[in-house]
Amino acid sequence: MKKLYFLKTSSISVFLLVCLISCKREIKKENIKVEETSRVEHLPYFGDKSFTPHWITPGSDEEKRFHKIPDFKLTNQLGDTITQKTFDEKIYIVDFFFTSCPGICLKMTNNMSKVQDAFKDDSEVLILSHSVTPSIDSVSVLKTYADKYDVIDNKWHLVTGDKVEIYNLGRDHYFVENDLGELKSIDDFLHTENFLLIDKNKHIRGIYNGLNRSSIAQLITDVKALKKEI
Repeated sequence: MKKLYFLKTSSISVFLLVCLISCKREIKKENIKVEETSRVEHLPYFGDKSFTPHWITPGSDEEKRFHKIPDFKLTNQLGDTITQKTFDEKIYIVDFFFTSCPGICLKMTNNMSKVQDAFKDDSEVLILSHSVTPSIDSVSVLKTYADKYDVIDNKWHLVTGDKVEIYNLGRDHYFVENDLGELKSIDDFLHTENFLLIDKNKHIRGIYNGLNRSSIAQLITDVKALKKEI
């Protein structure tokens, strides 16, 4: 009798285990499906330093009220004034660098070149790279750097300008640094490997590691998705 009870109990245990595994597998499949569907439908919006994704319907009242990049006035490698008007009806990719950087900037520039190549014939997509040492990176220095790395003028803007404006843009509006909770002043150097994707309405729609090949591939994919959305 005990043996029969043991067999029944074991059978029930095995049955419950199989059901549990099946349920977990089913849930996992559903989660993947939802994630893929959401990403195809539209990219998330980002509005603060935590980079928490907000799933907002494009064109909605919520989207119109959401965080936007404010206007600015900077100067590119050609000596032209660059403002938000330069990016009207444009999708653009943002980063922060400096021409004398001995470390990660070269790899970031090489990876941004891949983005430029992917959209070199697409007038809807531009690139904006801010110098974080504007007192050193004059227009002529930026032009030399641009020529060295095959930057396409009016496609990829390397900009200099007022340091306070550039640092405020980076920290308070693009949120490029990951030091959550740590207050920084203008004397604290701004340097980050992050690339950001900005849509035609000046919203942040993606953040990417500018040193990572797969992240750059995702950026290119997301630009294409954003073009279909707008």
